[in-house]
Amino acid sequence: MDRRSFLVTSSLLGSSLLWMGQKNARALTSVSASPPDLFSLFQEPGSEYRPFVRWWWNGNKVSKSEITRELKLLKEAGIGGVEINPISFPSRADDMGIRSLRWLSDEWIDTVKYAAEQAKEWGMTADLIVGSGWPFGSEDLSEEETAQVVLVYAEEIEGPTTYQVKPFHFFSAVDPGVTDKNALRNPELLALKLAKNPIGSLADVTDLSDEIGKEKMVIDIPEGKHVLYALVKFNAFAAVINGAPGAAGSILNHMDREAVTRYLHRMSDTMQQRIGPLKNYLRALFTDSMELEGSNWTADFAAEFKKRCGYDLMPYLPFILFKVGRLGAVVDEDYGAKKTDAFNELLSRVRFDYEFTKACILKERFTDTYVGWCRDLGVKSRAQAYGRGFFPLESSLDYDIPEGESWTTNYLRHKLGEEMSNEDYRRGRGYTMIDKYVSSAAHLKGKRVISCEEMTNTYVVFNATLELLKRGSDQAVMAGITHSVWHGFNYSPKEAPFPGWIQYGSYYSEKNNWWPYFKYLNAYKARLSSQLQNGDYFADIAILPANYDLWANHGVQTDPFPEKLNVPYTSLLWEAINKNGGSADYITEIILDGCTVSDGKLRYGNREYSVLFLPGVASIAASSLEKIHQFVQSGGRVYCIERLPEKGLGLKGLAGEDVAVKEWVSKLQAFPQRFVRLDKPADHDFLTWYTEIAATHDLPSYLRIAVPNSYFMQIRYQRDDDSELFFFQNAHRYDSHVTDVVFTEAIAKGRTCWVWDLEKGERSIWDLDKDRSVRIELGPSESLMLVFDKHRKGSKWKPIPMAGAETQTLDTSWEVVLRHQQESTERTIELTELVDFKDREDLVHFSGTAVYRKNIRIEDAAAYALNLGRVEGIADVYVNGKQVGVKWFGRRLFDLSTVLETGDNLLEIHVVTTMGNYLKTLTDNEIAQFWVNRKGREQEIQSMGMIGPVTLYKI
Repeated sequence: MDRRSFLVTSSLLGSSLLWMGQKNARALTSVSASPPDLFSLFQEPGSEYRPFVRWWWNGNKVSKSEITRELKLLKEAGIGGVEINPISFPSRADDMGIRSLRWLSDEWIDTVKYAAEQAKEWGMTADLIVGSGWPFGSEDLSEEETAQVVLVYAEEIEGPTTYQVKPFHFFSAVDPGVTDKNALRNPELLALKLAKNPIGSLADVTDLSDEIGKEKMVIDIPEGKHVLYALVKFNAFAAVINGAPGAAGSILNHMDREAVTRYLHRMSDTMQQRIGPLKNYLRALFTDSMELEGSNWTADFAAEFKKRCGYDLMPYLPFILFKVGRLGAVVDEDYGAKKTDAFNELLSRVRFDYEFTKACILKERFTDTYVGWCRDLGVKSRAQAYGRGFFPLESSLDYDIPEGESWTTNYLRHKLGEEMSNEDYRRGRGYTMIDKYVSSAAHLKGKRVISCEEMTNTYVVFNATLELLKRGSDQAVMAGITHSVWHGFNYSPKEAPFPGWIQYGSYYSEKNNWWPYFKYLNAYKARLSSQLQNGDYFADIAILPANYDLWANHGVQTDPFPEKLNVPYTSLLWEAINKNGGSADYITEIILDGCTVSDGKLRYGNREYSVLFLPGVASIAASSLEKIHQFVQSGGRVYCIERLPEKGLGLKGLAGEDVAVKEWVSKLQAFPQRFVRLDKPADHDFLTWYTEIAATHDLPSYLRIAVPNSYFMQIRYQRDDDSELFFFQNAHRYDSHVTDVVFTEAIAKGRTCWVWDLEKGERSIWDLDKDRSVRIELGPSESLMLVFDKHRKGSKWKPIPMAGAETQTLDTSWEVVLRHQQESTERTIELTELVDFKDREDLVHFSGTAVYRKNIRIEDAAAYALNLGRVEGIADVYVNGKQVGVKWFGRRLFDLSTVLETGDNLLEIHVVTTMGNYLKTLTDNEIAQFWVNRKGREQEIQSMGMIGPVTLYKI
């Protein structure tokens, strides 16, 4: 087994990052000499490929009998594993007097053991979150172990005057704006400075540290305009968000290695002393979002900064910090004194040094400690290794299972499947930008299991459909995700009053109307994951984003939802490449420094890239440009969008680094065909722009897509059995998309093109045209998987056509039986014509199954198909009492060839609706009202029912 490690030395800070464990990609994925039979795996995926669920143990009010009941429910629904996730009890729910188990108590540990053993008996897997809520901590931390934050206060004062103030004035003014304030927060005045306004240099600053420690400070303000700056440090400034008993309290200081080590070992030692090795029960230990609430300090930070950067941070610190709010989000970048352009430039360099040092400390003291702890325990490390202050890519490199997240919440409001904004990268997307960083890190290390918190739902809990979940989850797959963890299954006793205990999530509950059909989505996801996890995501283009410029000018952001981007099209670029038949990974300067160069390729592990994009990069290390010069000199191509790099990073070596950057750029310009500056599109239409750029510059792609479309995406995987896999998606909610797709000769030559049906687990041959093309037609939310391999025999693919001969339109005269699930009632109505339930007052609040019945007469028993047109809900079709099939997404097409009889036939279409419209009527149900009528988040009335047009035709 081949191993190597490398040391990345930062020319920026004089510090170093040690990235251990760079392994041969095939060793990492444990590929055997005889690859598995992938089609057999596709037909019957193991439980490890099935989606998992985040299993919220609400308030730790858990019992063994209820654990058994819920695991059985999940198993029957096609779930492959659970992430045991203790969390606070939902504030609006009735706990029925059930007591809470305290985190790490003997009884709680025994219950975790029982749950893991029961999961194993059901053929399922168990993971366990570390601590509870996010970010983790506990009531038992000492003050020295708690997270710290330094905040700045600035007050304009005009002199001459005498200013008198007590420390409480500063403490109250900057009281941290966190999600959950900690009653134990303890402020300390770190620095007090008076600056001229405007300020041009540190010479315009007077240090008032002699006043610190006084009960009342008396400050003489000279004539003119000034700003008084106060730096306030808080220990124990924030509490764990949604922490369960025992693991609530103060957030842990993630920048203190000793505190992190004690916390982790307290958990594992306590558990293992009770039940033995955790590896006997758990696949992985999990860390949720690193939302550190803006934590930016630790006891030795100033000393570490000076050691790494070579100068004192403290004189600059009041001026590089912004005014911040919740999660450390910047609310005012112009806070304090006005600054000259020259001083702002200086501060941006110090700010970069500060943010980079912080990221290094978090990587070294938290990430490395956590990964090593899991390794020593013999369990896998799984984490959402991002948040404010972490490296967005490098922090995921060493985790066994790096994790991203996709969302319904913002994206239903942002019309997931209805828009694909070029102005706001978030609108219309189910994936987050962090998914590409996480998956790129995994690809660079040859890891194939890349998990995702899907589809995070804190908003549309009762209006999420299986089709919406599929649409967003398929988008996450496009970003490189291979393993789904649904968000989430609420532990809720059967006896709990409707709708049960709900913390968050898409109401994965046996009380949900669509629960009996949930297994179809999970089977689809299992088949897809079984193939993605047995191949390597293909990408031959790299993107180095301008994140260091972002840090320098605006500070680090809160991933996965940065408040501000300096280059808003960073995400649009990889999308445009994808939608034009290519693929890209993100890299960083640290990754670039670890690459080798030969034959026009950047190589890192088993990845190699022939093209590098620098979107809006202004600042870069001279050593990185030297590597880029080697790449271009050997035949590689670099495209700088909007600008060329122009300066170095950080304050140390300021002048020399800037000169070196300019010199390397000048050397690169000697290769005008391979070092190219491109203007960004004025209208932000990166898809059209890239289509033209790709043709002009002959950029690499493995597909030629005749009609690129914002909603039409694809990925390519190369598998161990020498086959090629392609997955296509139409992410539009209502519109179909048709395009010819041409495959390269290297892909198609000597291979057969197969359609692998993700719903049925079957495969059929699709003959390519002479130019190696196929015409792909995908309906709304539909997807398609093609596999090119060397198998030759099989049936031909015959999709159900959208229309045919002797068409009958069936839009009138339906009997509809309305089976209300929550009220356990049934009534029958007659519809003279099909209607959207939301448009009729007597139907708008229906929730359950609407059974549409109609007699149809067939004169000859030929081959017929049924097209239901638009259906808002799950369609389950029966003919003469025999089930034909279920369609829960896309075009509702059914082949009736084997079930129709000559003469009269009873056609039944069971349409399963969502619940949100009904819950709006439950005005006395606090939980229902919170999720559907909350002020500012009122849910829209949803469409429901069979809307049509419904047609029957010969095929």
